[in-house]
Amino acid sequence: MTESGLIVSYLRTGEEPEWNAYVERHPLGSPYHLTAWRDAIEQTFGHEARYLTARRGGVMVGVLPLFHVRSLLFGSMLVSVAFAVYGGVLADDEDAARALEDAAVGLAESLGVDYLELRDRVDRTDRGGTRKDLYVTFRKPLPGSPEEVLGQIPRKTRRMVRLGIKAGLVGELGRGARMVDEFYRLFALNLRKLGTPAFPKTLIQNLLAAFGERADILVVRTPEKRPVAAVLNLYFRDEVLPYYSGATPEAQPLGGNNFLYYDLMVKSIERGHRIFDFGRSKADTGPYHFKRHFGFEPEPLPYRFHLVRAQALPDLNPTNPKYRKAIEAWKRLPLALTTWIGPRIVRGIP
Repeated sequence: MTESGLIVSYLRTGEEPEWNAYVERHPLGSPYHLTAWRDAIEQTFGHEARYLTARRGGVMVGVLPLFHVRSLLFGSMLVSVAFAVYGGVLADDEDAARALEDAAVGLAESLGVDYLELRDRVDRTDRGGTRKDLYVTFRKPLPGSPEEVLGQIPRKTRRMVRLGIKAGLVGELGRGARMVDEFYRLFALNLRKLGTPAFPKTLIQNLLAAFGERADILVVRTPEKRPVAAVLNLYFRDEVLPYYSGATPEAQPLGGNNFLYYDLMVKSIERGHRIFDFGRSKADTGPYHFKRHFGFEPEPLPYRFHLVRAQALPDLNPTNPKYRKAIEAWKRLPLALTTWIGPRIVRGIP
């Protein structure tokens, strides 16, 4: 127990409803803080979850989800939250936040990891650690009605959306095995084009199972029923969060990618959602400019690192020059080979 009467401990079996209720009501809560994310990541990759709670007088006043990720290629790390955009502490007050972070630093040191990474959405460098500005996120309110969506999209992108409408593209939301297969093929194609290893299909299946009705897939098809673009979506409170996506080469001349997100906005408004979270991108990259052309403005993601064994901040991202040759070689591999090898690599890049 701390001087302020705080008790920090691990989340125990049976306490998940209390944890999730806390995440739901916290202003900075996200779907990545929910135990559904923990369940999907553990089941897919086997990484050990170390979820910390802070209590005062028996009442939960803070949470910190952590994953211990170990990789022969990329080292050992403690991450909040693995494979997610947002993470870090959620707390009622500064005492609880500091107690949780102190416990996380102590855990990182006892495990002998290379570093602790906290994927904060707001700047918390006053609590310690080294900030790294690699990513930005894009969020904004949706218009009040589906009819307003097209008019609020900037002109150049609106033209591409109209191209998709004219081509007869149609979006379908669902969660079935056929849609998972369609999505995963497009997702794997997209990542191979970028020179990036793909997650296993089981991650998509486990996310859909863990989140239930709060996750689905939107597939865009041509009039001939060919899938050309798809995105996996998470829903949290009044937000929609398109996360993993993919498209065929045919999507570009049809305006498929632009139509995909326009259609998701329309369908989300119809279902009562008010915030569209376009997710993170690295500054000045293709996805970054794509989102800006949709009328979104970037917000910095001030991730923080506490170095333990590492001597410098990690740089596990495709823009690192040392990965350039590997990325170019990956782009030339057969798709079947990338989907077999990729999951064995990507599990160590959280």
